[in-house]
Amino acid sequence: MRRKEFTIEQEEEITEFLSTQTFGYLGTVSPDNKPRVTPLNFVYDEGYFYFHGSLAGEKMKHIKANSTVSFTVAEEFSLIPSYFKDPLLACPATSFFKSVSASGHAEKVIDLKEKARALNRFMEKLQPQGGYLTIDADDPRYTGQLKAVAVVRIIPETLSAKFKFGQNLQQDKHEQLQEQLEQRGEAKDAATVEMMRKYCPFHS
Repeated sequence: MRRKEFTIEQEEEITEFLSTQTFGYLGTVSPDNKPRVTPLNFVYDEGYFYFHGSLAGEKMKHIKANSTVSFTVAEEFSLIPSYFKDPLLACPATSFFKSVSASGHAEKVIDLKEKARALNRFMEKLQPQGGYLTIDADDPRYTGQLKAVAVVRIIPETLSAKFKFGQNLQQDKHEQLQEQLEQRGEAKDAATVEMMRKYCPFHS
């Protein structure tokens, strides 16, 4: 059961998170009714998830047979070891994270201008330093390539987000955990503390 204190409902929070991520997990069902999860690059634009690939392949076979899909994006922040809570007992270790889950249906994008817009979003995210010609559906250098690549739009029917950063902890435990993470100083600990303060129920 989803804990209410971890649920994020603000659309701008969800959109901001998705704009920082490049990788997600596509859930499809095969023609013989077997589930499959495929990791892939994505962009989120104007309320849709987009991914691209070959015109043929397993993903496309699945979507042709059954357009119902799921899509999940997650980013793990800090691991929280049991000894942060008790020095000896094996209390459950956990991790803090952000995740967004969607379910809906997928369809191939036919319009070349929409394809170009989606692929430009990929370039902006995956190659922010530039160094390429903007993809233009009217540019003959790109027209053939746009026709040869599959771009798929996922239209979410449900969209939910869970950001877990200790919102269920009492204030003293919350502050103690922040101190422990600051002292440890591993790769994402500073970012985790920042998120804990951002989503902490004691901050207005």
